[in-house]
Amino acid sequence: MNKAPIKTLHLTNAYHQASGGIGVFYRNLLEAANEHERFTRLVVPAAKTRVEEIGKFARIFHVKARRAMFGDARYRLMLPTQYLFSDQTALRQILLQEQPDLIEICDKYALNWLAGMIRKGFIKGLRRPVLVGLSCERMDDNVRAYVGRGDFFRKLARMYMGTCYIPMFDYHIANSEYTATELRQAMRHKHKREIFICPPGAGFEHLENAERTPENRELLLNQIGGNQKTALLLYVGRLSKEKNIPLLVEMMKSLSYDESKDYHLLIAGDGPLANWLASDGMSKAHRRLSLLGHISDTAALANLYANCDAFVHPNPREPFGIAPLEAMTANLPLVAPEAGGVLSYANSTNAWLGHADGESFADSVRLLFADAHKREQKVIRARQTAREYTWNSIMAKLFALYDEMHERFPTLPFAQKA
Repeated sequence: MNKAPIKTLHLTNAYHQASGGIGVFYRNLLEAANEHERFTRLVVPAAKTRVEEIGKFARIFHVKARRAMFGDARYRLMLPTQYLFSDQTALRQILLQEQPDLIEICDKYALNWLAGMIRKGFIKGLRRPVLVGLSCERMDDNVRAYVGRGDFFRKLARMYMGTCYIPMFDYHIANSEYTATELRQAMRHKHKREIFICPPGAGFEHLENAERTPENRELLLNQIGGNQKTALLLYVGRLSKEKNIPLLVEMMKSLSYDESKDYHLLIAGDGPLANWLASDGMSKAHRRLSLLGHISDTAALANLYANCDAFVHPNPREPFGIAPLEAMTANLPLVAPEAGGVLSYANSTNAWLGHADGESFADSVRLLFADAHKREQKVIRARQTAREYTWNSIMAKLFALYDEMHERFPTLPFAQKA
């Protein structure tokens, strides 16, 4: 007789209506929950508290929270004050109401302490669930981007991970080997935890069906004032400091001197660096940029992929990178750094990889357009690689992993103690 599916509850601060890869991941998780008939709850910060039903089996709890005080102001943050001191807070009430079998937290700064409270039994009336830390980014990279690059800051991030993050959970899931490496390096023997790697996926179906047509191509060219000599490059993602956005400007500055092609970069995304790109970035790139803003419509985004000529991803510290994988799915040649989480799927046989600087990327773009036969062969292999990352297969593996964790949990030495 089959066991009833476990109920999972997921908390994250990295979610809003226009959020990037993590938002895509959770939306696919909720969709898959209904397909697999698994009770799944997502708790996210919002402008006001409300409950959103997603089909029969999935639910989003929107919890009122203040806007982020630094970084991307589009994000809101559920802070420790919203669960530390009282059972009457919205977060604690959700936990007591839902009584999940497994709680997964995707946050290294404000919500990890909640897992520690649950481990200690500080929330009365809550059955002890399995506690999972989901790592979709590296803390040391965020510290490097926003705080400082010195050895002191790297050690500080490692100490925090080893003492304030890793021990709070029973298991850890990382979205790539690159992300998992930070966990392994920071782990201390007395807080040893298992780390599983489960990558995100790519929306294969809508990308596969998008067509490159003369009409859609002409519309794009007219939008930017291009012509038949124009090569359309594309970047899709957040416009934030950790994404290494200035590389795109330096690349376009170099490509602007080429006489054989009229290179133009379309940027689909939004974030703190949007204003800089529209002013200083545009000037430095000799106006070879077009800012399209955030595109939430999947059909419109798929059409953009289909009618551009190459995808450029500048971040050498990308935790995984859903957008580059989507580009590979859509038959769009990929230029990326030879570093970071993109190497989970990108290599020299299916992409153009180089050093993470503007001139190296410009050279990769030139090589891409110089050999049509090699480009076709790499694109074919890229499509084959991307087929291994369909959301259906990824979510089936993730649900199986949750079940395995829940089944094995009672045998862990720390299952019944702090």
